[in-house]
This record gives sequence, C-alpha cells and structure tokens, in this order.
Amino acid sequence: MARVKRGVTSHAKHKKTLRAAKGFYGRRKNTIRAAKAAVDRSMQYATRDRRAKKRVFRALWIQRLNAAAREHGLTYSCFIGGLAKAGIEIDRKVLAELAISQPEAFRAVVEKAKCARPAPA
Repeated sequence: MARVKRGVTSHAKHKKTLRAAKGFYGRRKNTIRAAKAAVDRSMQYATRDRRAKKRVFRALWIQRLNAAAREHGLTYSCFIGGLAKAGIEIDRKVLAELAISQPEAFRAVVEKAKCARPAPA
C-alpha cells in the first residue's frame, strides 16, 4: 500500500488557524500551538457574546423607553402595561427607535397607552 503524506493537509489547517489568529499579540499570532489555543478560546467567546449581545441591546431599548416614557409622565412598566391593555403589539426595538427619531409618533403611542390604563384607586 502506498504511503500517505499529510504535509499539504497539515499546512492548510495551520494556515487556516494562523489566518484566524491574525491581529493577536505575541506568539499567539505566529506559533501554531499558541494560536490554536487562542483561536479556540476566541470562538467560545464569540459564541457566548452573540447571545449576550441580544441581552445588552434589549436592556438598552428598555432604558431608552423608560427615559422617553418618563418625559410623558409614565414609568416604563406603566407604559408597557398600558400598551398591552390597548392591544398595541410593537416590540421594544421599534418603540425605542420611534422615541428617538419620531417623537410625535411616540407621543401618540404614549397617549394610547395612558388611555388604556385603569384609573388609580
């Protein structure tokens, strides 16, 4: 049986790893053992942070909505509760963008939410 030489495959794998490690500091960018460990770790961080980014953005939208709703005399929770009672189904991302770019439209949404809230006892 013929001998299988694996140099081409190894070089290709190493090249792929080193290309992914481009921009790393010190030996991590040009030594295959250090680069492989660093790239593997960076992929774990990337996977984790794709999920974390969604949480961070939702928190940002909620902060923006709270600030915008308070300008109109409502808290965030009262505003969201009023929207639910009014049957308005706009997600927080769109509401936050509306509050920033179109304040008049946001004011109209806030008025709808205020009307739908029950009167305080």
